[in-house]
Amino acid sequence: MGRRVALTAAILLTVATHVYGQAEDVADVASQDLRAGADQNKHYFLIGPKAGAAEPKEGYRLVVVMPGGGGTADFLPFVKRIFKNALTERYLVAELVAVKWTPGQQVVWPTATTPAEKQQFSTEDFIRAVIDDVRTRHRLDDRFIFTLSWSSSGPAAYAISLQDRTPVTGSFVAMSVFKPDQLASLERAKGHPYFLYHSPEDRVCPFRMAEAARDALTKQGATVQLATYAGGHGWRGNVFADIRRGIEWLERSVPAQAKPGQTTESR
Repeated sequence: MGRRVALTAAILLTVATHVYGQAEDVADVASQDLRAGADQNKHYFLIGPKAGAAEPKEGYRLVVVMPGGGGTADFLPFVKRIFKNALTERYLVAELVAVKWTPGQQVVWPTATTPAEKQQFSTEDFIRAVIDDVRTRHRLDDRFIFTLSWSSSGPAAYAISLQDRTPVTGSFVAMSVFKPDQLASLERAKGHPYFLYHSPEDRVCPFRMAEAARDALTKQGATVQLATYAGGHGWRGNVFADIRRGIEWLERSVPAQAKPGQTTESR
């Protein structure tokens, strides 16, 4: 299992850095290396605003990115490309860096229900802390706080979406697994939009799991779109256009009654 996780991390990091080049093309994208709440373990990068852009009158929209693979800081150039090529000037991006609590840790993004040995906080708490920290720096439009996750980070994205009074109003989950027995009640998915992005040829995270997520979440009243791409596990094809389409779908799908800290009236 450990070798498979390491291999998956290596594949995804190669895709993010080699296929899409080095960092020169995003040298103009500003980012800050931060710690949420002054906690050294809550390491994240805040990307944006875009140079010369005026602050939106409603506040900035936020995409919280949890990279796949090992969730390392090495994904920063790729995440900057997402910011530059897939998002409008209305957005900020917060890229979280996964905590390695022990050398032998298997779960990259441990949650409240799948904890890691010696963890001091769950990924759900990490996400909340980062959103709160960004809010101290910029005014946010709480109607549009999305997570973007792939591979190893997908389970944590599902977990935060199912929390009581979650601050997350939409979830983009790519090429990941779905294990409902490791999640809170799926009833809390009611009204929440999920954009699932998966290749039918994926041999690392089986496509059937994306189909199962679509069916189970839809049954509980969630709004779900399953989009496919060719080529197997990893970011392939017109990546940034596909991410843009997913974010735009989430924007259209956020419930009209969504309000800060509560996705729907019933949650």
